[in-house]
Amino acid sequence: MKELTVKVCLNKEIAPGIFEMDLEIPEEIDFRCGQFVNLSVGDGAHLLRRPFAILAYNKELRTVCVCYQVKGEGTRLLAAKKEGDALTCVLPLGNGFTIREDQKRVALIGGGVGVFPLLSVLREYRESDKHFRAYMGFRSAEFVGTFTAYDTRSDAVFLATDDGSAGSKGTSVAEFFNDFENANPDVILACGPTPMLRALKSGLQERGIAVPCYVSLEERMGCGIGACLVCVCKKAGADENVRVCKDGPVFDIAEVEL
Repeated sequence: MKELTVKVCLNKEIAPGIFEMDLEIPEEIDFRCGQFVNLSVGDGAHLLRRPFAILAYNKELRTVCVCYQVKGEGTRLLAAKKEGDALTCVLPLGNGFTIREDQKRVALIGGGVGVFPLLSVLREYRESDKHFRAYMGFRSAEFVGTFTAYDTRSDAVFLATDDGSAGSKGTSVAEFFNDFENANPDVILACGPTPMLRALKSGLQERGIAVPCYVSLEERMGCGIGACLVCVCKKAGADENVRVCKDGPVFDIAEVEL
């Protein structure tokens, strides 16, 4: 974990209200897929940094790529940043995803901006002997901005949209369960809004599926290092909380209440 001043290399809209930003960093970092960066918005008035999943880290060019959705004043300020603008950040943060050597068949389930952390999984394991099946869900066709990246790196890709304007009408979770027998995964990795993860957890429980499943949680964060306790999540079966930024953001789905 390092606090660095970074330079904006790219900041473009790839879908309505969804931006891709490339940042040039001054030194190498140790990065694991699923980790995130806490990024300033660069105006001096907004003191809290914003957490964004790292899609890719290019060691040779010393760049990191993030995607974000414009939802408030902070992200509106980020969307206005130009090439060459300087920002401060802390990275890499969080525990990230890990796939064991014996887990050869991997199911990736993403919803909305939750598809982005999973792209880093495909990139990190692209030279491995693992087989990926991806199940991606979006609101509508206009938000399907990164689907081709999954299409070129996965053995099979299933697309769902809420309105049926692209792929099947429904959710990525429904697509996964419809394909479960064909997929026969050794491990499940998922990221998306809480209702999506809740549906995944209940579906696994109802079907008696005991495949290891790890989820990356989306929560508002303050410090990014576990001190402020803004991003706590209740631990399943216990009267205690876990800190999404420090203990996660990736958890065994059985470990947390959704």
